[in-house]
Amino acid sequence: MTYGYIRVSTREQNEDRQLIAMHGAGVPPENIYTDKQSGKDFDRPDYKKLFRRLRRGDLLYIKSIDRLGRNYEEIQLQWRLLTREKGVDICVLDMPLLDTRRGKDLVGTFLSDVVLQVLSFVAENERDNIRMRQAEGIAAAKLKGVRFGRPPTPLPENFHSVLAAWRDKKITLREAAKACKLPTGTFYHKAREYERPGADGV
Repeated sequence: MTYGYIRVSTREQNEDRQLIAMHGAGVPPENIYTDKQSGKDFDRPDYKKLFRRLRRGDLLYIKSIDRLGRNYEEIQLQWRLLTREKGVDICVLDMPLLDTRRGKDLVGTFLSDVVLQVLSFVAENERDNIRMRQAEGIAAAKLKGVRFGRPPTPLPENFHSVLAAWRDKKITLREAAKACKLPTGTFYHKAREYERPGADGV
């Protein structure tokens, strides 16, 4: 039996390129398994279903090694489980050297292992680079004043008058929060923010 595995991250929802490659390789549509999930590990629902279904002599297509995963050690482990313990052949469409149907002699196996190790390392290194670029981008944006997370809740219309009454000790903190229909802690936090030097009151 011939199978195909497709993975797209939650940030990249378009799997068309991989689907076209699977159809071009002759994989039946019902034998294509797709996960829309990060490649940091193999805890993915469709991959698990595929793994259970694969039998000795089956052929598994993937578009590129990073579609299988992005963790160097995990890729190595899964590759060994599939090819050596399950007896499945794997063909990486973007890398013809990674086709276990070819060169089953010692030299061919050695060459495939070397290529797999290099590509697995590249896949994990790219994942680390993406994380670093994201962190650098966030840090740069924060320096420019970009705020992340949910926008602040607008102040109630009566906030300023209630704040003045609380500041003049005409009402308690609990009464002030209740008048603004806010939790006590939220009212206190907003009052501190409002009175902070340079605050704009929103």
